[in-house]
Amino acid sequence: MKKSLIAIALATTFLAGCGTSDVNTDTQTEVTKAANNKAELGSFGVDLSARNEAVKPGDDFFMYASGTWYDNYVMPADKTRFGAFTGLAERSEKQVKEIIDDIASRSDLNAEEQLIADFYQAYMDTDTINKLGITPIQGTLDQINAIKSTDDLTKVFGASWLTGASSPIAGGMWFNRLDPNQYEMSIGASGLGLPDRSYYLEDAERFVKIREAYVSHIAEMLTFAGIKDGQARAEAILALETKMAEGQWPREKRRNRDLTLNQVKRSDLAKEYPGFDWDVYFEQTGYKVPQLNISQPDPVKAMIELVNNESLKVWQDYLTFHTVSNNAGLLSEDIYAANFGFYGKTLSGQQEPRPRWKRAISEMSGTQSLGFAIGKVYVARYFPESSKQQMAELVENLRTAMGERIDDLDWMGAETKVNAHAKLAAFNPKIGYPDVWQEFDGVELTNKDLVGNIQNLRQFFHADSVAKELKKTDRNRWGMTPQRVNAYYNSSFNEIVFPAAILQPPFFDPNADPAVNYGGIGAVIGHEMGHGFDDQGSKSDANGIQRNWWTDADRAAFEAKADQLAAQYSKYEPIPDNFVNGRNSLGENIGDVGGLAMAYHAYKLSLNGKEAPVIDGVTGDQRFFLAWAQVWKEKRTEQSMLNQLRAGTHAPGRYRAQAPRNHDAWYKAFDVKPGDELYLPEDQRVRIW
Repeated sequence: MKKSLIAIALATTFLAGCGTSDVNTDTQTEVTKAANNKAELGSFGVDLSARNEAVKPGDDFFMYASGTWYDNYVMPADKTRFGAFTGLAERSEKQVKEIIDDIASRSDLNAEEQLIADFYQAYMDTDTINKLGITPIQGTLDQINAIKSTDDLTKVFGASWLTGASSPIAGGMWFNRLDPNQYEMSIGASGLGLPDRSYYLEDAERFVKIREAYVSHIAEMLTFAGIKDGQARAEAILALETKMAEGQWPREKRRNRDLTLNQVKRSDLAKEYPGFDWDVYFEQTGYKVPQLNISQPDPVKAMIELVNNESLKVWQDYLTFHTVSNNAGLLSEDIYAANFGFYGKTLSGQQEPRPRWKRAISEMSGTQSLGFAIGKVYVARYFPESSKQQMAELVENLRTAMGERIDDLDWMGAETKVNAHAKLAAFNPKIGYPDVWQEFDGVELTNKDLVGNIQNLRQFFHADSVAKELKKTDRNRWGMTPQRVNAYYNSSFNEIVFPAAILQPPFFDPNADPAVNYGGIGAVIGHEMGHGFDDQGSKSDANGIQRNWWTDADRAAFEAKADQLAAQYSKYEPIPDNFVNGRNSLGENIGDVGGLAMAYHAYKLSLNGKEAPVIDGVTGDQRFFLAWAQVWKEKRTEQSMLNQLRAGTHAPGRYRAQAPRNHDAWYKAFDVKPGDELYLPEDQRVRIW
């Protein structure tokens, strides 16, 4: 339910040889559709029945495009949100489940298949898990209980990567932003149990009630570790975390790459950040750390002060609680249920846990688990090479469109345009799956020890990272597995990455009308390209080096437009008195608005000057914008929406669907006029890329 380490992928921006068996039903259905040349959704790739035509497009384009679906969809009890991404993720889960079931039914397993079978069996063996109770993490709890000094405390913090304990100072290996050919440790402030610092610091009634529920939850979780007088100790933990929250930066400040680039040599670390035994801390990791980056200088200093000045007893209770909570999904069902009661139900509005098999697949599918072993089979079964080729062509069409748009910019001078073109030309697209698959030689798992399996995998990947620390960075690396429904841009490698699972309807359908594919996956491609030119990605050059490649005048013109977009999104109010953070979501919003512009331009180029046909009464431009809007259809609980507003970097789907209000073609396509709620005068429409 919660993470124990900070997200250290500071320069990566996200969108949200195994055996095979006979073709399954889903695959056969897809083959049949391809043979019939029929789009999966509707007659041309958009679900027109989802529309609410009683709503004017210019008043609420989200509800116009998906309002009938929204009004009639009933959220399942095990979900906090549902939309196009969720639907595809469920399809991917089902396909992965079929892969695992097939592996489990066979005896002739190769080494990677055996790992998959053993891990899944261990996760599903609730009888053994329930008998073990808290004992799989008792060793860590004993170490916490034995803390007698700040050095002992620091050792536990340093080993949190293995144990699942939380730490106020945490991080991991990333790329040197001034030399992407080198790895570099990145360290920042971390360790909060609530989604964002605002949950501790705001006095609105909803946050007061959440904090009261959090204290009760902490007390309940402490009982599993044998602590009886939990209420007062839970209140002390909340007080500690509140001080931690006060010392941390707001999320919009943590996005600013100018502020988060603070390199320091290891030999100077104790002098610049005194009061913390960095030698003891790094001894727990095995990293040599000749140089590192402190992503949040003042917050790290604030955390060091708390480590030295707060009671060791409170820190022990803090570590005990988070160790139990962070590992709850791997422990007995009573511990999991107690953790779910707060993090699932209270904090997210989820009424029931997800089925255990889905939780197992989620645990197995990450890049630091067996995700690539599963992904290798997933690609072989479910990802046609023709889709990869079509996607590659779309990427190049978007690249051409973006190049023409750079040439036509009236706010950017010739000198900066040269650098912008160089960056565009250097974009490296990765489509579908890695060229080089992750190997699992040396991993040992059993079918009876879930926590042991998790720790063995953590040790395996950690040892791999330690071994690579001083070597040249691996540009074959993927930050997502093929079965993940998402995409991302990595500024250090200047790469755009599209896993296989996202290359399906409503994003991409080889049998859909071209307008639909350009409005769906085309705009997603444009979105990821746009991250290379958003308010933060634009601070890195064609080689992934963070440096200023702009003239001062051009940068000022860009930032003025970005400020205008931030102000536009900050007016959206999904929950009374809780607005979209237009500054924190700015990179994603630039990606959406710019990606749409690129995709529309590429779509028009694809028509070669001809008019698009009208299909079922829907013009080509209307199909393009409807495809975009239906990609972002979603329904979510209020608690989930609040988490998104405070802890997420993306605007909610409703407002991402409204991004076309910045594009002139949308006004013409849907006859949007002054007086309509989404209408923007031409001088207020944000046109950046």
